[in-house]
Amino acid sequence: MADRLRNGGVPLGEIFTFISGLYFRGKLAYARAYADPPPGVPGVVVITASGGLVSPDRLFTLEELRDHGGDHCEIVLLGSVATSKYVEPLLGIFGERLMFPAEFVGRGDMSRGGLLLRSARDQVQLKYVPVAGAARNGARPAKLPKLKRSDVLIGPVETPGL
Repeated sequence: MADRLRNGGVPLGEIFTFISGLYFRGKLAYARAYADPPPGVPGVVVITASGGLVSPDRLFTLEELRDHGGDHCEIVLLGSVATSKYVEPLLGIFGERLMFPAEFVGRGDMSRGGLLLRSARDQVQLKYVPVAGAARNGARPAKLPKLKRSDVLIGPVETPGL
């Protein structure tokens, strides 16, 4: 893959699959199997941080990947940091720029999701810390207060500064 990135490019779907493995591969296979878009609309797209919706078949060169990632920004990982599954490959690419919410330590998937919902609702950004050298495992924090159905966000949130 490294050679193809330097000489012609690699499809975005393959790059994401390499980073994420089975999880992304399953999503991509399912989307391709059941996509039924109207004429003229792509059936499968990948959400990218800086390029919007992109076909998983679009070729990316190493230079384009670097441009998309840049070296002028922090990358915030909103997934699990408890294991090395996602952390190690991303640290190898982003190094000190890879951040995560400190409040994630000790939380499982559902608790992290609930924390993110509450943070978005209250428009309170979480505290990001570098993944490199951070304690990524810890004691389980207290349970989050229950959300009322009316508290759950349905539409977009106005985010100051974006």
